Amino acid sequence: MNKQRLIVDNETTPKLHTYIKLRHDAGRDRWVMLAPERILTPDPIAVEVLQLCDGERTIGNIASELAQNYNASIEVIEKDIIVMLQDLSDKGYLTS
Repeated sequence: MNKQRLIVDNETTPKLHTYIKLRHDAGRDRWVMLAPERILTPDPIAVEVLQLCDGERTIGNIASELAQNYNASIEVIEKDIIVMLQDLSDKGYLTS
């Protein structure tokens, strides 16, 4: 099977692969991404983005929501989200 690379853009509807879990580690009071044989600790902004990656919202929708919440430029937020999610996609953590 030839797996194609997911190219993330503002119309992508990202979600975590089924084998990736975003969980709050209450003992350490931090969020973690649990992957096979890996634990990642995303920063608070990444956690907020990842919580919105439900396979329903587009990157544009996510950026718009965050721009409203933070009174920030949608263009800057969208660019940052695309870079972050493309990196996660390239590592096999995201699907669409």
